[in-house]
Amino acid sequence: MGLPNKINEINVLEKELRIDKTSSEDKIIALGGNPNVGKSTIFNNLTGLKQHTGNWPGKTVTNAQGNYAYKNTNFILVDIPGTYSLMSNSVEEEVARDFICFGNPDATVIVVDSTCLERNLNLVLQTLEITSKVVVCVNLMDEAKRKGIYIDLDNLSSQLGVPVVGTSAISGKGLNELMDKVLLISSNKINPNIIKICYDSSIEKAIAKLEIVLSSNLQNKLNAKWVALKLIDGDETLLTSINKYLNFNLTKYEDMMNEVYEARNFLKSEGIDADALRDSIVCHLVKTAEKINSTVVSIKDTNYNKTDRKIDKYLTSKKFGIPIMILLLALIFWLTITGANIPSQIISSGLFWVENKLTDFFTWLNAPPWLHGLLVEGIYRTLAWVISVMLPPMAIFFPLFTLLEDLGYLPRVAFNLDNYFKKACACGKQALTMCMGFGCNAAGIIGCRIIDSPRERLIAIITNNFVPCNGRFPTLIAIIIMFFSGVIKAPFQSVVSTLILTGVILLGIMITLIISKILSKTILKGLPSAFTLELPPYRKPQVGKVIVRSIFDRTLFVLARAIVVAAPAGLVIWIMANLYIGNISILSHCAHFLDPFAKLIGLDGYILMAFILGFPANEIVIPILIMSYMSTGSLLELDSFDQLRSLLVANGWTPLTAVCVMLFSLMHWPCATTCLTIKKETQSFKWTLVSILVPTVTGIIICFIVANTSRLIGLM
Repeated sequence: MGLPNKINEINVLEKELRIDKTSSEDKIIALGGNPNVGKSTIFNNLTGLKQHTGNWPGKTVTNAQGNYAYKNTNFILVDIPGTYSLMSNSVEEEVARDFICFGNPDATVIVVDSTCLERNLNLVLQTLEITSKVVVCVNLMDEAKRKGIYIDLDNLSSQLGVPVVGTSAISGKGLNELMDKVLLISSNKINPNIIKICYDSSIEKAIAKLEIVLSSNLQNKLNAKWVALKLIDGDETLLTSINKYLNFNLTKYEDMMNEVYEARNFLKSEGIDADALRDSIVCHLVKTAEKINSTVVSIKDTNYNKTDRKIDKYLTSKKFGIPIMILLLALIFWLTITGANIPSQIISSGLFWVENKLTDFFTWLNAPPWLHGLLVEGIYRTLAWVISVMLPPMAIFFPLFTLLEDLGYLPRVAFNLDNYFKKACACGKQALTMCMGFGCNAAGIIGCRIIDSPRERLIAIITNNFVPCNGRFPTLIAIIIMFFSGVIKAPFQSVVSTLILTGVILLGIMITLIISKILSKTILKGLPSAFTLELPPYRKPQVGKVIVRSIFDRTLFVLARAIVVAAPAGLVIWIMANLYIGNISILSHCAHFLDPFAKLIGLDGYILMAFILGFPANEIVIPILIMSYMSTGSLLELDSFDQLRSLLVANGWTPLTAVCVMLFSLMHWPCATTCLTIKKETQSFKWTLVSILVPTVTGIIICFIVANTSRLIGLM
């Protein structure tokens, strides 16, 4: 199997470069910067769109677009991917570079972090090599002040030759001044006198002749000196983009390409090969950034980040990093488990009260029983189950998870797990996408965009389902309580349940690493790629915004998608349970057909059928199972776990059955929403099918081994 074509990696780019103007007076503004500098926060504050932000790198992977009216001018703000450079070493860098070059922005705002200006200036200098229509936004000024960091903005503006504005995006301070400068520069009312980036004399001499030839051909559409440098450097992605967006194939001009070859030969004669050229370019930019930084930044206390380092000494250490991560994970699960019970019961009672009223309404209408069964006992009851079971845990889990993002802990998780993923020939960023999968596997799949390598992104997509999403937690928790922790009295029951659940999660992580390694040695061969992971400073989370954002951007979004797929599922389930062939329903016929195979892996036909019918939404697996065992023809819920355990035991369940159901719940096909997301992200039915088969085959093999080994030695 081959990897997806490289073009698919930026298949959204062509669409992104076409920004629709509603008026000729509209101004397109590119909003760029390093990851984790707050540019998405600026974007949200200006446009009002709820673009998700988080205190970890790589959150924005495609270009978000929003409108902002300011002083009788409509600005179209485009939030381009966060990147450390524009040297096209990753998909993010290509997307960011190509939008600045070919998206025709009227101005480009580069957002930098005031607490680490020197590192951020590298991107500013690279951008100034491409365009002079730049405004530098020095963000997080409030944090810099708190740490005793002072930045001479006027001096910085003078040295760079472009407007520089200080902001605190969280509070909105400085944003009006920022837009004033953007309006002036986009209206050509400021003529920037940008800093001239001069390289070693040999490099400058090699560029000079080629620059003259390029100037006449590019017709001021791109900076000729910068393009000359990139051609000599051998940047083929830029050649492709110039041909694609300017319809100008530079390789067809023999005189121009001859100049490129002559320039390269000249540099070789000067002892500068391709690697040395690239190193020289990077070193010169770094030294320029250091020089500027030393003259504009003064620090009152050089130990301003001492506290962060002390915390990281433990959170990222080999000895304590993983245990602390596991404890935090267990704490989140414990809060989710204990906190969701009462709200879930309240919502369930309310929704089933509505069901009773709907039943009364259908009775009043003298509606036929089949219509009531189809709409109320089928569709509505399934939706009620999904909402009551999913909403409370998500409303707790997502805010807690987002708090860790805002605090800056998730990059530490990736740092701790990077070595393990590297040994599995995968990318350390997969740890972040795996964490996103705990809330919703579909969200985890989308999060895989932050992984640059197409091979490693596919590995992350295929293995993301090995961490249980919010929809599988109810099944796991119910089985844990009924068969393992139920004998323990409160309040320790929730603690034991949390420990067992955490163990199941760790098993899922281990399987993720093992399968990643197998994929890396078979259908997705390759070596792990290196990546830059910035450990951001710890910041006080914005609790109010976190809660609102988590509820609306994540919880309700995921819930809405689950409802869309659960409604038709309820219809199918009711039909299968109420249509009979002979004296047996279609559901029972299917279960009996699957029973021999299901017994081999420690399940039974009804359990396997419940997982199959639960494909649209994992939350309805247990209700389908209850309905099947009781032959009620509609979904129902028993009043307590004791009653449910008695029903399961009466239908042949043992502790071995419980273990195998938990294992199969952890490792089986993704839900319908996740499958659709995989198809959209990979643009391939083949990889979607692989993403379904890999966890399913893994689950079948592991359940088969556990079930038959236990039977052989008589454990359970």
